[in-house]
Amino acid sequence: MTTTSQQELFRFLEDRFACAQACTECARACAVRASLVDPDGGRDQERVRRRGIMCAEVCDATCRVLSEDGQVDETTIRLQVEWCRQVCLEGAHVFDGHPGAERTAEACRACARACTDFLITLN
Repeated sequence: MTTTSQQELFRFLEDRFACAQACTECARACAVRASLVDPDGGRDQERVRRRGIMCAEVCDATCRVLSEDGQVDETTIRLQVEWCRQVCLEGAHVFDGHPGAERTAEACRACARACTDFLITLN
């Protein structure tokens, strides 16, 4: 294995791990945010709660896909990570408009950045 290919492998593994870790942190933040929303709080509250649940589920699934060594093909990984990136960006937008959800919005943005970085590594 050449030095260049070793460096590429290390970068791939580091970016994959960083993406999985960001997904875990985002899933946790979104689940907590969803649990804090009043289920009878009206339409806006319901939107925040649903987005939190969806983002937590997608991030959790993405982390699982990234953690399965060699059992998932590259196309599936790309699709899952891109879906996660999009859901996180949408989640950040929803959380921006909800008082007290700033940290959750930032966790979503950090996850979206990690997904973007990992997708670049795949190219």
